[in-house]
Amino acid sequence: MRPAPLLIALIAGWGLAGLAVPFLGWPLWQWQLAGGAMLAIAALDAWRLRGRPTPDVVREVPEALPLGIERDVALCFETHVRQRLEVFDLHPGGWTSSGLPRRLSLAPVSATRFTYRLRPTARGDARFDGVQLRLRSTLALWRQSRVAGVPQRVRVYPNFAPLARFALFSAEQASRLVGAHLKRRRGEGTDFHQMREYRVGDSLRQIDWKATARSRKLISREYQDEKNQQLVMLIDTGRRMMAREDALGHFDHVLNASLVVSYLALRQGDGVGLFAAGGDSRWVAPQRGMAAIDTLLRASYDLQPRAVATDYLAAATELSLRQRRRALVMLVTNVRDEDIDDLLASVRLLQRRHLVCVASLREKSLDAALGEEVRDLQGALHAGAVARYLEQRTAAHEALRSHRVMVLDVTADELPAALVERYLAVKRDGVL
Repeated sequence: MRPAPLLIALIAGWGLAGLAVPFLGWPLWQWQLAGGAMLAIAALDAWRLRGRPTPDVVREVPEALPLGIERDVALCFETHVRQRLEVFDLHPGGWTSSGLPRRLSLAPVSATRFTYRLRPTARGDARFDGVQLRLRSTLALWRQSRVAGVPQRVRVYPNFAPLARFALFSAEQASRLVGAHLKRRRGEGTDFHQMREYRVGDSLRQIDWKATARSRKLISREYQDEKNQQLVMLIDTGRRMMAREDALGHFDHVLNASLVVSYLALRQGDGVGLFAAGGDSRWVAPQRGMAAIDTLLRASYDLQPRAVATDYLAAATELSLRQRRRALVMLVTNVRDEDIDDLLASVRLLQRRHLVCVASLREKSLDAALGEEVRDLQGALHAGAVARYLEQRTAAHEALRSHRVMVLDVTADELPAALVERYLAVKRDGVL
């Protein structure tokens, strides 16, 4: 319970009026009587406010929210008496909102509903602690803060809106939506798809001569890319993934890109698994079918990078024990020259059974630093340090390529298209 501005102004006015007693000769008892009356009225107003029932509040919010996307949250109020109040929803700290706080006038025996916009800024489990109400007394002399409603938990997932959009398109069309540049097929697929009439341009190897003899016209065999292969996303959750360049950190970009390529692989009939190592650890065995994308979302939504060094060799050893069948393993990390020995050992271990691709995230600030004009000694030292760092980074990538490892050197924005392109290239070339 706190005094409202009106009560403070009345008290200040009563205090100033007291100056009229000695200077203007006003009777003291009149000034005291006015103060006593004001005190009685304020006490009565406070008592009535304290006895007023707290409105019932119900929050309407989805149990699952996408990261970085604004959503409407509705608050519904019911009360049995007329009330004026200010409302602020106690949403998770750090989230951005618009439309709060809100002033309301509640009518008795009626329901009032309003919505505001909320943008989650961090993945994982989040908690709404209730709804903070600031009630006004009948005479507007007092304000009282109360917390109504019940605490509510929600889960913040990686942004799955692109996945829902991809469902409307074929796998190749969805690939183009993320910016993947598809190369022409080299030869045919390896799995038999169907028999059809011969078309101009079909190779002689496609002709089925027995079917041609029976039907008395040329019949070709049509093949498709091999299905039921496996893709495993190996995600670094160590300190290398803690960089942040925009509204999303590197690790959030990695999760989004991993979900995109996983969705397209599932559309192609392949099985997709997930292995997180470094900080938070998680293992999801490869699964087929579009329902697997829900499993991947539930398994990865609360993963967070930690300020620890990733043990690549330990991660490769554990993955080799868990994943016995040959698969395309896409390791997403940020390759540094000091990690190359450990990374090479882990890659060679994985290559005994799997096809390995390393996606190395590059900070956009590095490219921007090289493009800046050098004006002084400090700028020259900075540009030289960046160039030296990039040279060492390139040397680490070349060391990986010399061991027949596919390497992608991309920024966070380029990562989804690069992963999709490489996955489709592996499928079309039949190297898995």
